[in-house]
Amino acid sequence: MSVNAPSRAIQSDPQTHATVAQLVARARAAQAAFSQAGQGVIDDAVAAVAWAIMEPERNRQLAECAVHDTGLGNVDDKIRKNYRKTLGLLRDLHGVKTVGVIAEDPAKGIVEIARPVGVVAAITPSTNPAATPANKIINALKGGNAVIVAPSPKGWSAGAMLLEFIHHELRKVGVSPDLVQCLPSPVSKAATWELMQQADLVVATGSQANVRMAYTSGTPAFGVGAGNVASIVDASANLADAADKIKRSKTFDNATSCSSENSVVILDAVYDAMLAALDACGGVLLDADEKARLQAAMWPDGKLSGHITGKNAATVAQLAGLSRASRSHAGQPAFLMVEETGFGSDYPFSGEKLSPVLTVYRARDFAHACEIVEHIYAYMGAGHSVSLHSADSAQALTLGLRLPVARVIVNQAHCLATGGNFDNGLPFSLSMGCGTWGGNNFSENLNYRHYLNITRIARPIPERVPAQEDLLGAYFRKYGK
Repeated sequence: MSVNAPSRAIQSDPQTHATVAQLVARARAAQAAFSQAGQGVIDDAVAAVAWAIMEPERNRQLAECAVHDTGLGNVDDKIRKNYRKTLGLLRDLHGVKTVGVIAEDPAKGIVEIARPVGVVAAITPSTNPAATPANKIINALKGGNAVIVAPSPKGWSAGAMLLEFIHHELRKVGVSPDLVQCLPSPVSKAATWELMQQADLVVATGSQANVRMAYTSGTPAFGVGAGNVASIVDASANLADAADKIKRSKTFDNATSCSSENSVVILDAVYDAMLAALDACGGVLLDADEKARLQAAMWPDGKLSGHITGKNAATVAQLAGLSRASRSHAGQPAFLMVEETGFGSDYPFSGEKLSPVLTVYRARDFAHACEIVEHIYAYMGAGHSVSLHSADSAQALTLGLRLPVARVIVNQAHCLATGGNFDNGLPFSLSMGCGTWGGNNFSENLNYRHYLNITRIARPIPERVPAQEDLLGAYFRKYGK
C-alpha cells in the first residue's frame, strides 16, 4: 500500500470541511489568547480539566456511560483508571514550567523557551473514552495549546459528557470553552481526516488504521504501536506474587488496555507450579477441545469478534459454549488460559485479544523464553513492552538489550505499570510510543513535552577546541594513521 493510500481512500465533502474549519477557527482564536495568559492561568486550566474527570460523581457518570455505550470494560475499573491516571498526570506536571524560559545552561550559553504547537487533534479510542482524552487535553493545555477531540463513534457520548464537565470547570477559571472541542456526532473517518489535515499536531491513540491515517495526513503526528504484551516468569520468581500481579493486570477493565498481558512464557522448571498459582488466582486452563471452541468464537471470520472484546471471563466462556470454564474452583473465572506453541496468523492466540484470555507458552530456559517472545513480537506487538517476573536483576538488562521493546516492566502488574504508576518512575500516560519497532517516531510514554515546540537561544561562550590527539589518539594507536 502506498503511504498516500488513506488520502485517496477517504473522501471529504465541502460541508465536512467547513464544519471542521469552523471548529479549528474557534480553537485558534481561543488558543491565541490562552497562550498569552501566563503560567498561572494555564495551570488553573489544567487543574480544572483534571477535576472535571476526577470529581467522584462525574467520574462515575463517565465510567457508566463508557461501559453502557461501548460495551467494553467495567465501571469500577474505569472509575479507578479515570482517577488514578489523572492524579498521576497532575503529579508529573505539578510545578513544571511550560511558559517562557523553561531552562538555562550558562556553561553552554543555551536558553530554552517553551512555545505552543497550536491546535492539537486528539484521536481517542473506544476502550478509554474518558481517561485518554482527559490525559491528552491536560498535556495539551499545559503547553498553551487548544484541543479538538476525535473520539471513536462508540465513545462519542462519553467524550461529549466529559467535555460538558470540562467546559463547566473552564468557565469557573475564566478560560474559553473553545479551547477544548469535539467533532460532532456521528463521527466519520472523513471528519477525522479533515481534522488531522487542519490541525497543527495529531496525537493518535487507538486502531492502527487511525495511526496510519495520522502519519499520512501531512500534519506532524505522534501515533502508538499495537499492543500484544508478553510476560516471562523465571524460575527464580515468587510464583504466588507473579500470578497475583498477572491476574490483576489481565483482568483490569476486562483486558481492554493495550498493556494487558496477552501471553505468559513460563520456564519449564516452574511451569506446573506457576499454572497452579494462576489457577489459585481464578485462571481456568482450557483443554484442546475447549481451546478450539474458544478460537472459533473469538475469530469467527478470521477477525477478532467485537462480541468477545472487553467482556469478562464468564461472559467469554458462555459465548464460546464452555460450560466447564464458566466457573473456577473459586466461583466465577477471573481469566481463561490456553496453551500454545506456534506464532503468527495461523495461531491467533499468539496475538492481541483484548479480553481476559491468556496464552501460555512453555520455555526450556530463559534464553528460550526470549526466543519465544521474539517470535510473538515478530507477529504483533513489537516496540511496546515486555513483563518480567524474576529475582535475577540481570535478566531485565538482557531483555532491554535484546528484545524490540521500549519498556521492560519488572515484578509489577503490567497494565497498571506501563503507563506510569505511583510505585515506578514512568510518566503517567495512556499513549505509549513503540519506537521504530512499532512504526512510531518516539519510544517514550507520551507526555507534555511532546505538545511543545522548544526555541533555543545560543549565545557565544569561550571557545574550546579539542586537540586532535584527545579525540583520535586511541584510534591512531590502535590502527595507525
